[in-house]
Amino acid sequence: QVQLVASGGGLVQAGGSLRLSCAASGRTLSGFGMGWFRQAAGKERAFVGGVSWSGGTNYAEPVKGRFTIFRDEAKNTVYLQMNSLKPGDTAVYYCNVVLIQGSAWQPLYNWGQGTQVTVSS
Repeated sequence: QVQLVASGGGLVQAGGSLRLSCAASGRTLSGFGMGWFRQAAGKERAFVGGVSWSGGTNYAEPVKGRFTIFRDEAKNTVYLQMNSLKPGDTAVYYCNVVLIQGSAWQPLYNWGQGTQVTVSS
């Protein structure tokens, strides 16, 4: 079982940037798709974006053009670069290994520790 810990969240003003990290322990992430998800207060967890094992990316419409996902195999870490942040991006952000089936990117493992992102207007 892989342990996933998201970090890098914080409080930022609208229009600002943050970079989140997803560190894995227990197994290598190489060869696996990885996804970022977020859960705003009172809402269900939602897919934000992901990167496949080969480097292909997929993003939810609300974040396209603002968020970028990339991975560092040597560090066994996946990143979420968030630019032009909006108050609507406020949520707890999580990462997970994903199973990619067509257009569906499904989380595989139990959720690890998320990181809070708060965007003020």
